Amino acid sequence: MPQVLASATPRWYSADTSAPPPAALDKATLDKLVRTNKVVVFMKGNPQAPRCGFSNAVVQIMRMHGVQYDAHDVLQNEALRQGIKDYTDWPTIPQVFIDGEFVGGCDILLQLHQSGDLIEELKKVGIVSELLKAEEAKDTAKK
Repeated sequence: MPQVLASATPRWYSADTSAPPPAALDKATLDKLVRTNKVVVFMKGNPQAPRCGFSNAVVQIMRMHGVQYDAHDVLQNEALRQGIKDYTDWPTIPQVFIDGEFVGGCDILLQLHQSGDLIEELKKVGIVSELLKAEEAKDTAKK
């Protein structure tokens, strides 16, 4: 398994929780939320303080790849928590979106990471993984 890179600093944005939550989230609102960034994560807690092991695992994977992403804390808004589950027809949190497309939860993201496919998925949307940069630097140093 790849090690955490010292240079892979987490960059993230958290949803504004100071605004009152909407009574209900419609599909158009969720469509807009999942497209606010190239990578969007709906999680329990926030990247600085994940509130479940699965959300923490997603944060760690994003950190290893140096991915900038929007994070939405579903524990701050029950309408968001239920709305995103209904939107994806996926019963668990966290949920990860790349380029507006639902990728899956922690288990699927972990599989993509371990297989190297996450690097390719990120590359498709113009994100170069820090892990890929580290591997390329290592290969260059060997030459």
